Amino acid sequence: MVDVLGHLGMALIWLGPAWYFVEDRQTAATFVGVGFWFGMLPDVDLYLSALPGIHHHGIFHTVLAVTAMAMVFGPLVGWAFVKIGDRTDWFSDRGVRNAYEMGVIAVWVTGLAHLFADMLSAPDVSTRIEPLWPLVKGPIVYVDALWYQSWVATWGLLILGVAVTVGAWFWKRTSQDSRRATATSE
Repeated sequence: MVDVLGHLGMALIWLGPAWYFVEDRQTAATFVGVGFWFGMLPDVDLYLSALPGIHHHGIFHTVLAVTAMAMVFGPLVGWAFVKIGDRTDWFSDRGVRNAYEMGVIAVWVTGLAHLFADMLSAPDVSTRIEPLWPLVKGPIVYVDALWYQSWVATWGLLILGVAVTVGAWFWKRTSQDSRRATATSE
């Protein structure tokens, strides 16, 4: 299991395709900037572990729980996207029309990114997660590629996530500028 910054970095990496699919870069930046914080959502079990039957890497570290949390919190994120779109130009009108769906996608993708990061790093010391529970009982394939609480893995994922985001920001600007130049010349 990587530390908090590693999970947030993995969330940024997994949100990287948004820069390609979202129409304008302000909307993509808002989507990524609001969404990546939910990369820590499965770790809510650390705070709920006082409840019976709840433990770290338990039920909240499953695709089922991440999907349920995305269905609950995603519309709230979508509502925030609508409010941002109403008050600023950082969320396009087209994005506002799809804001609730985009909220669900942001929470779901970053939650899955968290599970993936734990699958890469949890098996050596921590409890293995069962991401496909209740369909598959027990852990699935583990790579054990990242040392448990490795500062190299944590910072490496964060730096890679930030690099993907910054690179996509500039790529999106270049592609938008070239589209505008093409539209102007026609």
